[in-house]
Amino acid sequence: MINFDNSATSFPKPEAVKKAVFEAMNRYGGNPGRSGHRISIETAEAVYSARSAVADFFGAEPDNVVFTLNCTHALNTAIKGTASEGCHIIISSLEHNSVLRPVYALSKGTCSYSIAQVSHSDSETLENFSRLITPHTRIIACTLGSNVTGQILPFTGIAELCKKHGICFIADGAQACGVIPVSLADGINILCAAGHKSLYGPSGTGLLVTDGKYRIRPLMEGGTGSASMEKDQPDYLPDSLESGTINTSGAIGLGAGIGFVRKLGMDRIYSHESKLCRIFVNEIKNIGRVTVYRDDRVKSYLPVVSFNVEGLSSNETAAKLSDMGFALRGGLHCSGLAHTSLGTVPDGTVRFSPSVFNTEKEVHALVSAVKNIAEEAV
Repeated sequence: MINFDNSATSFPKPEAVKKAVFEAMNRYGGNPGRSGHRISIETAEAVYSARSAVADFFGAEPDNVVFTLNCTHALNTAIKGTASEGCHIIISSLEHNSVLRPVYALSKGTCSYSIAQVSHSDSETLENFSRLITPHTRIIACTLGSNVTGQILPFTGIAELCKKHGICFIADGAQACGVIPVSLADGINILCAAGHKSLYGPSGTGLLVTDGKYRIRPLMEGGTGSASMEKDQPDYLPDSLESGTINTSGAIGLGAGIGFVRKLGMDRIYSHESKLCRIFVNEIKNIGRVTVYRDDRVKSYLPVVSFNVEGLSSNETAAKLSDMGFALRGGLHCSGLAHTSLGTVPDGTVRFSPSVFNTEKEVHALVSAVKNIAEEAV
């Protein structure tokens, strides 16, 4: 199979990541921070090295880097952990359910939320966010880039709005981190990221990176290896948000993934993946009965493209492509809001998302497959 579903999970993984995970399984078998023996100490040092790599990559302090199960775990922790009684939250119209669902769950209590429409114009989008701010707005939680269309939001402008009004800015970097430069210096208060996507780490890894300005209440309490005689959860990071044994091999592998991205360079990665998207879009838009969901007025896109073949549901197209040796994802991509904005409910779209390991030859082969499917659908 040729994998063009890297927005879900990047595959294959770099050799450095596989090597790091293998070494972790063979060498770093201790429980970090739980014991004073050499195996535990060496494991803790390896985990701290990974934590430091993450901190350096995103412009944070190592202690403000929290390892999570995935980006969804990080977003739930950030949103529910910072929301206050009766607060108002603003999200965008392109949100993944990882943002929408925890916000909606909070709205069943005393919190409320509004949805800012994302426009093709950055200035319009910023105005749409701005006009929704009320005296009770405490959080803006939004994606940096859509997992359906790849549209990049004006997140530095949103950060400025948050700073001006004293609002916590929680950013979903699942699709953007590792592809475009993202840093707490952009004005983000809490950055949530998926370790297993464009950071090339193993599955079951995610990140919550904070500037420490806003206290985050833990979703769960338990053993942290610190303050063990206290009944209350430690109130300092990362312990307060890392109850139980972390995914040690995953964290070490994620550190190696970030090392891979840094060594290769995000500019090079973004340039390569974007070129593959341009080739794909330019070739399939000339195929009859194929619709590409990209707006020429949009300033910038992540390397993600949604399309459909007339006469077939997105899942039918994806299934046919799978039979022909190509892995793409059809459906709603856990982003009902985005598809509602796009007008592709209920069938969704087929999503093309290459990685740095894909080639132009593979893209041309996919285009031929899409053309054959479109011709058969007539």
